[in-house]
Amino acid sequence: MNKAPAKPFLIAQISDMHIKTRGALSYRVVDTARHLRECIAHIKSLRQQPDIVLATGDLTDFGKPEEYGLLREILGELKLPLYMIPGNHDERGNMRAAFPEYAYLRQHEEFIQYAIEDTPVRIVALDTVVPGASGGLLCEKRLGWLAATLRTRQEAPTVIIMHHPPFRTLIGHMDEIGLEGASAFKCVLANHPQVKAVLCGHLHRPIEAVWRGILMSTSPSPAHQVTLDLSPDAPSCFMMEPPAMRLHAWTADEGWLSHTSYIGKFDGPYPFFEDGGLID
Repeated sequence: MNKAPAKPFLIAQISDMHIKTRGALSYRVVDTARHLRECIAHIKSLRQQPDIVLATGDLTDFGKPEEYGLLREILGELKLPLYMIPGNHDERGNMRAAFPEYAYLRQHEEFIQYAIEDTPVRIVALDTVVPGASGGLLCEKRLGWLAATLRTRQEAPTVIIMHHPPFRTLIGHMDEIGLEGASAFKCVLANHPQVKAVLCGHLHRPIEAVWRGILMSTSPSPAHQVTLDLSPDAPSCFMMEPPAMRLHAWTADEGWLSHTSYIGKFDGPYPFFEDGGLID
């Protein structure tokens, strides 16, 4: 008799929400608060509810206390475990102050990086933020912490979350504000095959790369998307393409799987079959 497939551990990933002060529009165009509310409603409507939600940075637009206040209000509609990291638009102190009940934000004194141990996949969060800069950095101190953290549970399947992706995306203006220290990061990963995936934000697009069998990916935004233009001198601009999020699944038998879930009201679902046959 075939064994029933194991129930997957489901992870919803949202990223780059860019919440502004109440009533303000990002770039005078995007109502990011409305988009995030629609994203939360979308998560709550999913037929299979995620086990946790990961928010991979650029939670706010300028890191202001009032932006975090609105962010907290909107995220309060979620009734799922939530794990957040900062992006280059965030401010660590204000982020910690806005969410005092999340002790994981204070696991590391200087950086917002932490390990979550009580989930089927171990979650290791890495801080890539350089205050005042758009690009990211993994310095010796941060990478030392990562290596030491990974050594403590080498048997545990692990996902790393970070804001800046450790690979080139070919979107020129975004690669210019990419991640310094990506090569050293990969040297750490080379010694830790328990790492199954690296989930990132920053790009406002779903992008995948594979490095030595490890899936590395970025998430779309629930609001605006970076324009898909692979010219090295493409202008820095965004599109109001369909908002989206990621839904990841992990099972010990089958490993890692990722979906892109589009946010909005769309026609369907329509059946493919009727009376036992394909509809003509």
